[in-house]
Amino acid sequence: MKTFLHSIFNQFRLLNRPARLFLVALFLDGLLFAGWNLFFNLYIIDAGYSRDFLGLVNAAPSLSALLLGVPMGLLSDRMGRKRAMMVGFALANFAIITMILGRSEGVILAGALMLGVTSQLYVLSQAPFMMKTSDDKSRDVLFSLSFGMFPLASTAGNFLAGYLPGLFTRWFHLAGSVAAYQAVLLFCVVISFLVLVPIAFIHEPKKSGANEKSGSEEPRNSVWKVLLRPLTLKLAIPNLVIGFGAATLVPYFNVFYAERYKMGDSTLGILFSLGALLTGIGCIIGPRLVGNLGGKIRTIVLGQGASLVFLLLIGFSPWPWLSVIGFLARGALMNMVAPLFDAFALEQSHESEHGAVNSIRNLAWNFGWAVGPYISGIVQQRYGFSPLFVSTAILYALGIGLTWIFFRPRAIQVPIAGPVIDEAI
Repeated sequence: MKTFLHSIFNQFRLLNRPARLFLVALFLDGLLFAGWNLFFNLYIIDAGYSRDFLGLVNAAPSLSALLLGVPMGLLSDRMGRKRAMMVGFALANFAIITMILGRSEGVILAGALMLGVTSQLYVLSQAPFMMKTSDDKSRDVLFSLSFGMFPLASTAGNFLAGYLPGLFTRWFHLAGSVAAYQAVLLFCVVISFLVLVPIAFIHEPKKSGANEKSGSEEPRNSVWKVLLRPLTLKLAIPNLVIGFGAATLVPYFNVFYAERYKMGDSTLGILFSLGALLTGIGCIIGPRLVGNLGGKIRTIVLGQGASLVFLLLIGFSPWPWLSVIGFLARGALMNMVAPLFDAFALEQSHESEHGAVNSIRNLAWNFGWAVGPYISGIVQQRYGFSPLFVSTAILYALGIGLTWIFFRPRAIQVPIAGPVIDEAI
């Protein structure tokens, strides 16, 4: 463990100052938001709302992101990445507070819809910012550290958050789990404004690559031309398929374990803490596997494919301990290759189109998340979790297969040097 932490520190130290500050912000984000991710679903259920409504609330952010995600990506291009991240994060937090304090279903849904739009401004600015502040040598490291920093911080965050409902109940004499969950959620969201501090100190690079040398800006293609380009569609379709599979199951792992194995709050905190730790370690190790496994695409396909076995173990294992092993391994394998695909996708497009390409890929992801959680709520209510594990495994397998078909090494094009003209690829 000491060697692993030393390796992370060395990789972190070699990055430039804007990249380091960005990673600090992500670390705070993962640490302080852990309680929100751990307890929001349980709060909604204990507050007396139906599973159908829980599914609708979880789907609402992706629905609004689906409708306005591309405009948010283009707005990020105009505002600059630093300003977009700060504005998006702050507005998203106010939307979450609205969801926590809202008493009626309409208010909670309105907050969830607002969350989807504003968080897109924050999230869609991250990958283009990392592309701008990195070079070919540091890019894989930065993307993987960015994905790893959040779950590594969540390791501590989930562990501590698991004890907060009990502590708050004793300290503030709260009546029942609903009040305790609400207090934890509010506490986590309010202190998470600290994420804005390191972002505020970032000096965003103005230009990079060829533009920096020439001092001129490349012309921008319209978002529709970028969208209809065959390469863009190939980058987006696996996101669509895998995103739909994930949306029906991943948000409800806490509910699954609380109901199937009667796990308490502190046990859930420990489980999700371990899951976050292994995911973070996997994200750090990911770039080192690229050379050994023959490139990004082979690494992505092998990592995601291996995760399918463990996904089925979670849902169908007869023993809790084996299900827990499946949970830990699946999360690490599936997530450690995600930053590699993000970096690969943006390497195929010019910097002037990064906002559009990233928005389109997120649009595809959010399409699944706009309907998946609601469908999942209905299935849970009527049939339980078993059908969801089967359907998610099938969709994951389809998405992994499409990634291989589209981008297997012998078919990969070299990264482009300028804006792509409308040609078949």
